[in-house]
Amino acid sequence: MKRITLPARPDWLDKARAVGFGFHVMYGEPYWLDDAAYTFTLDEIEMQIEGPSQELHDMCMDMVGDIVRSEETLDRLAIPEDLRDVVQRSWQRRDRHLYGRFDLAYDGTGPAKLLEYNADTPTSVFETAYFQFNWLTDQVALGVLPKEADQYNSLQESLVEAFEQFSKEPIFHFAAMTDNEEDRGTTVYLMDCAVQAGHRVELLDIREIGIDAQGRYTDLQDRVIDRCFKLYPWEFMLREPFARQLVRSGDVFIEPAWKSVLSNKGLLPLLWQRHPNHPNLLASYFADDPAASTLTDYVRKPLLSREGENVTIFRDGRELISAPGDYGDEGFIVQAYAPLFESDGGFAVLGSWIVGDRACGLAVREDRSRITANLSRFVPHVIVG
Repeated sequence: MKRITLPARPDWLDKARAVGFGFHVMYGEPYWLDDAAYTFTLDEIEMQIEGPSQELHDMCMDMVGDIVRSEETLDRLAIPEDLRDVVQRSWQRRDRHLYGRFDLAYDGTGPAKLLEYNADTPTSVFETAYFQFNWLTDQVALGVLPKEADQYNSLQESLVEAFEQFSKEPIFHFAAMTDNEEDRGTTVYLMDCAVQAGHRVELLDIREIGIDAQGRYTDLQDRVIDRCFKLYPWEFMLREPFARQLVRSGDVFIEPAWKSVLSNKGLLPLLWQRHPNHPNLLASYFADDPAASTLTDYVRKPLLSREGENVTIFRDGRELISAPGDYGDEGFIVQAYAPLFESDGGFAVLGSWIVGDRACGLAVREDRSRITANLSRFVPHVIVG
């Protein structure tokens, strides 16, 4: 694993605009880097990223049934008591799911370590599946990269294949906060994958979803929503005023409600408890577990958190760095500290994608901070050996 610099494509900004990648700059900072890349060998990809990611996903799926059947564990994960049946029935029906992304710490010298499982919302899916693949083909055509250069990236084909497994009968609604450029762009990309799979699609703002007299979710044309991808996390949905309607909604929403237990940081101590000393896991405990005090280099994370908010890193028992935010009321976990790949570009986290229960792609984000947050940058990758 190395970070390299190379010439940016002369027309990459035009290409970004042409495909609706308006969020290549976010918060006044560059988000997409066209003049840098992370390089990997094929052996690294297969043995250190793809293989472990598949095993980690299988381990997670093996735990879902035990989690949703345990009231004690659902308490630990802060799943609202009055809506646990929504989560449990979702798993009992085996509601179909699409994707997940493992965040991994890997520096090229040892086993990749699981930092968390983003099993609900698809941050960076467009950049990974589409734009970085175009970057690769362009850089090969320009002679910047060798002809044999490759990429660990079958993400788009896997998404289309996964969408093909859903019934084509109902309109497939796609809901997001459409005034957020990143959320809208990501959702429109997934809509395109669904269209390629043969679906009729409709985009709506998630705040426009209504409820009819029978308690069914509806769109602005008063059509019943039978199938809806939502770019909106379950921890928010389960706490919305209309959440009680979820009891009657069946398998409408994707990702399904059972994904709420895998996208929760409480999954990490549960995995460690079941698979202690697994080479791809870090020692993890709920914060009130006496065993947590055995860690001196560790990271404290809220059960529910996004973009690194309220995450704190401790070294030798002392606070090294922390991120502000509005999370933590539901509780915390602690996880052994794992160093990230460090270069002049900052600290890199690998995002290993799962679609339809299959490991299928890689994203690399880097940040100036050890805590990957909302100013992280997306850097493409390439296999060169």
